[in-house]
Amino acid sequence: MNILVTGAAGFVGSNLVERLLEDQNVKVIGIDSFIGPTPENITRQNLKSLLNHPRFTFYEEDLLNVNWRSYLTGVDYVFHLAGMPGVRSSWGPDFQSYVTNNIDVTQRLLEASKHVPIKKFIYSSTSSVYGEKTGKVSEDAILEPMSPYGITKLTGEYLCHVYRKSFGVPTVILRYFTVYGPRQRSDMAFHRFIKNIMTDKPITIYGDGKQTRDFTFIRDCVVATASVLHAKGVIGETINIGGKERASVLDIIKELEKLLNKKATLHFVDAAIGEPKHTWADIKRAEQLLQYRPKVDLKTGLKEEIKYVKGIYFNS
Repeated sequence: MNILVTGAAGFVGSNLVERLLEDQNVKVIGIDSFIGPTPENITRQNLKSLLNHPRFTFYEEDLLNVNWRSYLTGVDYVFHLAGMPGVRSSWGPDFQSYVTNNIDVTQRLLEASKHVPIKKFIYSSTSSVYGEKTGKVSEDAILEPMSPYGITKLTGEYLCHVYRKSFGVPTVILRYFTVYGPRQRSDMAFHRFIKNIMTDKPITIYGDGKQTRDFTFIRDCVVATASVLHAKGVIGETINIGGKERASVLDIIKELEKLLNKKATLHFVDAAIGEPKHTWADIKRAEQLLQYRPKVDLKTGLKEEIKYVKGIYFNS
């Protein structure tokens, strides 16, 4: 079984590749261009244990101009995880980078995929496509993204639908809800919180800190993602991938203070534009189609992320 993973050096991508390679019958081609907010030297560490793996081949490429047909030859499954992340940085002149990496790259990969007999094309999307919602949100909810980032990811979803309906590209869309854990991007909340508490720097809180998120531990996320390979009846589906627990930002900081045995200094600023107050995934469809059951609670997950953050900043 030959699998192509774009964004293979990233947070979700590198963890997914490790999960896929647990199957002795799998060979993985990974592609990445090292974009995004995390320093490149940290991102490259994500691949440290993979580069010498006999069933993994890695290419550093400009995904906009790559010859996708050559990479797709002989590939059975595509996991398209590459993209420009981040809500707050998607406003203003940086938007063009989001258009290029989240829309143009996706279109070119889909265009190439229509010419090869792949079995599934799995596209990673985001809860940001929903916008502000009350209570659990199902995949059938009205989509009202609140940020340019969310708009570009939703456009990628629409491209998947168009290429499936017009050319038979077997697309599956996964909407991730706030993934955290080892290798989390340096701009994401938990990573910043842990690093700043450990270095006695203030933590910036956008708004009142009472906003809640459906937090998904990375191991649960990649188990769900990898399960799409063998799942039946999923082509054309859109599936929420949520976590085991929800919590507020202030709740998370209190838990981190306990785990680190240090008090955090909080700096409150205006609420960020483009971010919903609450997210909460209805995962019934994932339970039915993927037999997905998130297992990792927040305390356990935070302990693992603390260990990771300590490792890259203080034990290297």
